[in-house]
Amino acid sequence: MSLDALDKRIIARLQGDLPLEPRPFAALAAELGLSEAQVVERVARLERDKIMRRFGATLRHQQSGFPANVMVAWRVPEERVDEVGEKLASFRRVSHCYWRRACADFPYNVFSMVHGKSEDECRELVEEMAQAVGGIEHELLFSVEELKKTSMQYY
Repeated sequence: MSLDALDKRIIARLQGDLPLEPRPFAALAAELGLSEAQVVERVARLERDKIMRRFGATLRHQQSGFPANVMVAWRVPEERVDEVGEKLASFRRVSHCYWRRACADFPYNVFSMVHGKSEDECRELVEEMAQAVGGIEHELLFSVEELKKTSMQYY
């Protein structure tokens, strides 16, 4: 499927914040000179055709009462990656969970971001997670400073 100029304008607008109102697509439609139904149909088509994968909200965890976070690097046997990844991702305080290829000098291959009210709370949750997956070897990488947090801009 090819994108036309209107699709690109819609995508460009959806990359930013949606208006905080009951019908954000109506506001977007007004900006673009379209009906709300036209915008909704185009957005649905972009999703159906797998051009857009999802919509998501960005929560600033530091301002929402969870100022601590830790990236946990797990050394998961390849045959258990799906099982362990699903179990780790099921924890409410985990916002991200990825499988990546391990490096020779850093043998960890599954990464989960854990949020908490304190470093101690994060450590307690990681210990609970480790027990849930059978004590898999892991390392805790606490954030020191947020250097960048933005959404990707395509258009």
